[in-house]
Amino acid sequence: MYRIKRYSFAQAKKLGVQIRPSTRTGKKIDVFKNGRKIATIGARGYLDYPTYIQKYGLAYANQRRKLYHVRHARNKVPGTPGYYAAKILW
Repeated sequence: MYRIKRYSFAQAKKLGVQIRPSTRTGKKIDVFKNGRKIATIGARGYLDYPTYIQKYGLAYANQRRKLYHVRHARNKVPGTPGYYAAKILW
């Protein structure tokens, strides 16, 4: 089971959503707004920004974050799972 980091909780709070560990196999986080599930984000097989910081340090994590945002530049339509993944996990 994925353990949600403080960074992700803080990012979710900024967006006005709540997050919990996902009930869906292979996913990290379920995103809720007003008690209703609106997205499931993060594949368990991949690392995210707070995990990179924890494992490899801030400098390397920042490089990975930049590459993530370049790679997923089109996936940032507000309200989509890609948007929440970019905002909460990266």
